[in-house]
Amino acid sequence: MTETVSRKTDPDRFEISVEGVGGGQQVAGFAAFVDHEVDGEKRRVFHHTEVGEEFGGRGLAGIVVRQALDATRDEGLTAVAVCPYVAKFVQKNPEWDDILSAPTDADEAAIRD
Repeated sequence: MTETVSRKTDPDRFEISVEGVGGGQQVAGFAAFVDHEVDGEKRRVFHHTEVGEEFGGRGLAGIVVRQALDATRDEGLTAVAVCPYVAKFVQKNPEWDDILSAPTDADEAAIRD
């Protein structure tokens, strides 16, 4: 299986695509986020992760979240796990503890805006 993770905008998210029937890439899922700033700190709030039912059981959610967190670190942002999947993922994988922050009221407001 060949998968590719790419960052998309409008809406902001990291998408994971897999090779589909006939060899073309097909979007299988995503990790959605909102970037905002609080008191000079740039924060990326992950609020929803989804993988299509037909792609379940392949570990694709973990792949897209792992790469999204790596990109967040590379961009110098703080990661906030509001999405239950992302929260559980980082709890099991502490290598991102250095960039994690607990959700705040401002993070919750950024998701609603």
